[in-house]
Amino acid sequence: MKAATDKLSLSLRAIADPTRRKILRLLKPKAGVRSSDHPGMNASDIEQRVKLAQPTISHHMKILKQAGLIETSKSGTWMWYKRNEPAIKALRSNLQSEL
Repeated sequence: MKAATDKLSLSLRAIADPTRRKILRLLKPKAGVRSSDHPGMNASDIEQRVKLAQPTISHHMKILKQAGLIETSKSGTWMWYKRNEPAIKALRSNLQSEL
């Protein structure tokens, strides 16, 4: 139970910031697109949509990754980010069971 609570706390701290919630919404896959077919977004795409500097985006992405809410993959010099949908579902479930 303690490990699940610690994971929940880490996830809640990650989504407490409005910018990180916006990033997670941006990374949400479109209806009808399988996540395996969609590489996600790179930092430049996110930077343009969120209108923050690249180092700030990197900081937010690091927090989301540590919480397990996003997945990363590297292709050449580009880092691609996408939501970890099973982790998002688990967060919802864990939060509901805690309350």
